[in-house]
Amino acid sequence: MTVEQLRQSTDLPNIIFETRERRTVADYKRELIRHRRTETGLREALARDEALLCQKDELIQQQAVLSQESDHRLLNGLQMIVSLLSLQSRASENAEVASQLTAAADRIATIGRIHHRLHSLDGVETFAIKQYLDDLCRDFSTMLSSGCPARIVVAEGIEMTLPAVTAIPLGFIANELITNAVKYGTGRITVSLESNPEKGYALAVSNDGPSLPDDFDPAHCKGLGMRIIWSLVKQVGGQLRVGRGDRNQGARFMVLFSGVLTRWRLRSAEATKRVANSMVLPREIRPCHWD
Repeated sequence: MTVEQLRQSTDLPNIIFETRERRTVADYKRELIRHRRTETGLREALARDEALLCQKDELIQQQAVLSQESDHRLLNGLQMIVSLLSLQSRASENAEVASQLTAAADRIATIGRIHHRLHSLDGVETFAIKQYLDDLCRDFSTMLSSGCPARIVVAEGIEMTLPAVTAIPLGFIANELITNAVKYGTGRITVSLESNPEKGYALAVSNDGPSLPDDFDPAHCKGLGMRIIWSLVKQVGGQLRVGRGDRNQGARFMVLFSGVLTRWRLRSAEATKRVANSMVLPREIRPCHWD
């Protein structure tokens, strides 16, 4: 049946039927060759990407091992210093010198415990942040008690279980803020963890003593401590607020944050490990200035 007969028999409108160009075996062979070349190129690109991923994994593992080795050597070094100071204090015939050496050994031992506590949560998915802050404050109080019995660090507030990508940066923030309060404040240091209607939760560190200047702006501070704090506050998606402490005295640093994870915070979890090495010890032996 011709096209005209088909149109007349079915009462179809005028339709142009285009016939495809007939392809030869050679055409199919050429197309097959092109597809195979494309497939080969894709396989090679995939192999290169897999090799790069393997190299990246090896570098990450090596970095983790080096970090663990560094922590191990640091703790061993601190323990050796503690042992030497203890031996020297026992060998000293001067009671005052022996007392000072013993106090120094206790303080260094406490620094080692703080360091170990800050780095003991690697690989943990969630944990209770209030208990962690209690232990951290107790270590700081032990360190301060030898030099000034009136200086204490206490933790107050509610207990909550947070994802590690939020809780670990908060632990480092608390460590930095407590260190600054020890250096620049006086009297009691309070670490509080409370609910906040604006963001969800609030972590605050306040101290007695002189208040901050009215024009104090932490965003313009050039010290390492504030740069670390700003970086970690951004990592948890929080806000940093600065004001006066209780009874309108001293200083209060407050971090507002949410316990809800975001995709960006999950991607930035590795940033915690990168900044952790810069926060190994309290800045009592790692000088840092606000300005």
